[in-house]
Amino acid sequence: MPARGRGLAILLFTASMAPPVLAGGLPDGLVYLADIAPAIRQDIRYASGRNFTGARVPGYRAAECVLAREAALALRKVDESLAAQGFGLAVLDCYRPRKAVRHFVRWAAAGGWTDPAHHPRIARSDLVDKGYIAARSSHSTGFTVDATLADRNGAELDMGTPFDFFDPRAHTASRAVSPEAMERRRVLVRAMAAVGFVNYRREWWHFSLKRTPAAAPLHDIDIVPRGG
Repeated sequence: MPARGRGLAILLFTASMAPPVLAGGLPDGLVYLADIAPAIRQDIRYASGRNFTGARVPGYRAAECVLAREAALALRKVDESLAAQGFGLAVLDCYRPRKAVRHFVRWAAAGGWTDPAHHPRIARSDLVDKGYIAARSSHSTGFTVDATLADRNGAELDMGTPFDFFDPRAHTASRAVSPEAMERRRVLVRAMAAVGFVNYRREWWHFSLKRTPAAAPLHDIDIVPRGG
């Protein structure tokens, strides 16, 4: 087969292997959380400069939470459970494009200093080796979410450390935070676990749905406005 023909065949094969994209711009199986659970507060940090990199992250063209449908439906149950306890739920990051994951790795490799707001005791250049920044993220499947407690007016509560605080104090079971923060972490973990989310012990905010399919693809589409 001529080189041009081989290239076309490879392109067509690759396209056939990719998840089908729906009219709304999302691969089949992914949804906007606002369409499933509009009561959940969305504070998508990587769509702004309010994150550890200090700038909007590539791939975040809208401050929208995108998730696998099963994860979004489970989060709606979490919000309903927390409401009965007088709490609200806020999401800080949901689906994360692979380009954003690669950006984080490049960002970490670019400098060696600490940051009192996000990594006060670990040099930026060590964050990957220490396990705080991953070269491959389950967020890219849409089955992982970063979440926190809020009050019923939507104000995020003190959980002992900020989101994306790369330090042992952010470990879910850390005793280096106040008793009130420890209890809030327990409330969040219990509510998430009740519908099948598993917490990552080094980050109180990080949860993955236990029922994540083994073959769930890692997506790299940009997050765009709903209907955009």
